[in-house]
Amino acid sequence: MCIKRTAAERPFQNEQQCASGTGGQYGLSREMEGSMDTLQNMRVFVRVVEAGSFTAAAQSLNSTTGAMSRAVSELEAHLRTRLLNRSTRRLALTTAGERYLKRCQQILADVDTAEEEASCAHERPSGALRMHSFASIGQHYVLPAISRYRALYPEVTVELTLSQRMPDLFEGSADVAVIGASTLPDSDLVSLPLGTTFSIMCASPAYVRAHGAPQQPADLAHHECLILHTPAFPPHDWVLDGPNGSEMMEVNGPVHVNIAESLIVAIREGMGIGMVPLYAAISGLRDGTLVRVLPDYTAQKMHVYALYPSRKFIDAKTRTWVEFLRTHLPKVIARDEALLAEVGEAQADGPAPVKTGHEVAHKL
Repeated sequence: MCIKRTAAERPFQNEQQCASGTGGQYGLSREMEGSMDTLQNMRVFVRVVEAGSFTAAAQSLNSTTGAMSRAVSELEAHLRTRLLNRSTRRLALTTAGERYLKRCQQILADVDTAEEEASCAHERPSGALRMHSFASIGQHYVLPAISRYRALYPEVTVELTLSQRMPDLFEGSADVAVIGASTLPDSDLVSLPLGTTFSIMCASPAYVRAHGAPQQPADLAHHECLILHTPAFPPHDWVLDGPNGSEMMEVNGPVHVNIAESLIVAIREGMGIGMVPLYAAISGLRDGTLVRVLPDYTAQKMHVYALYPSRKFIDAKTRTWVEFLRTHLPKVIARDEALLAEVGEAQADGPAPVKTGHEVAHKL
C-alpha cells in the first residue's frame, strides 16, 4: 500500500543533521545541498504557520523549538525578506509571507506527489514496461507471455522492440531484454536463465519429394542449404549433435536471411534445407508444411535469458515481469520439445518413403 504524507507530516532533520547538512554524506554539490536545505526549511515554515507556533511545530515534527526558529530564519535570510512577525504571544504572516506560503504549499504538494509516484512504482505494477527481444524469440515466446502478464497487471503498458541487436540497457533503452545465446558475454547485467532450446533441420515436403532427404550430415553437401544469420551463431558453420557426437559442416547457399520466420517462408517455397530454431519450426511441423530432416540430429543449443540492469531499486512492473518469465517461460520451452517428440512419432508412422540424399547424389 502506498501512503501519502502531507507537507506537514514529513519528518524533519534533527539539529545535528541541520548543522552538518546531508550533502556531504551523498557527495552533493554545495548548490544542490543548499536547494535541499531550502526545501526542508520551506516544510518547516509551512508547518509553523499551520501549527500556530514554533513549539507546536517542533512537537509535531519531533524536533526542537530552536531548530524550527533557525529554519525559518535561514529561509528569511535566503529570501532577504521577513515572512513572519514574531511576538511572545503569536505569530503573524507578513504580506510577503502570505504569498510565499501559498507557493510553498503548492511546491511541497508537487514534491510529495512525485515521491508518492516514485515510491508506488516500486510497489504497484503500472506504467510503460520497455522490453527488447531478438525477433523470433519475441514473436514466439515474449508476445504470448505479454498477453498473459497483462491479464494479471492491466495497468502496465508494453513497448516491445524486436531486433537482432542487443540494446544497451545501462543507457535506459529498455527495462528488460529477452535474448538467446550460446554463452553470455561478461557483463554487469543481471541474467536470469529461462530455459534451453535448439535448432533442427527442416525442408518442405515438395523439396524432399524432388531432391530426397539427407541421411547423414555429409549429404548436406548435395543440397541447397538456406542460411540464417543470428547474433548467437556463425551462419556458415553448422555443428550437428547426433549419435556419433558433434559433426561440423561448412555450408553455403543461395538464400541468406536474418529472421527465422523469413527462413521458414523460403523453406516452404521449396528453396532448400534450413536450420530452424525449434520454437519457430513447431507450427510448420504440426501442420505438415515443414518436414524434419536428419531427425537424429539437433544443432545450435541456445540458452534463453532475461537481462536487466540491477537487482537494486527494481520497480514493480519490472520485478513482476521478470518473475512471470521465470515461472512461465521454462514450461513453454519444455512444451516445445515435447511437441517435437509427438510430431516425430506421427511422422514416423505416416509419411511414404522418399528418395534419399544418396540416391539424388548418385543421379547428380
